[in-house]
Amino acid sequence: MVKRFTLEYWIDDNWYVGRLKEVPGIFSQGETLKELKENIQDAYYLMMQDNEDIPSPKTQTKEVQITV
Repeated sequence: MVKRFTLEYWIDDNWYVGRLKEVPGIFSQGETLKELKENIQDAYYLMMQDNEDIPSPKTQTKEVQITV
């Protein structure tokens, strides 16, 4: 299965640093944009693997309104 995400990245001290906008907490870096893409993919896999080990509680949903 292929999922599409938005890689938001910037250059910091000659390193490409980035995050997946749709998945909070997934950040990585690389010396090149290609390396950043590979590393962010690894970070995603690790995060998803860790989430599989956590038992899911029975959840409920509720629509809320937020004044902005």
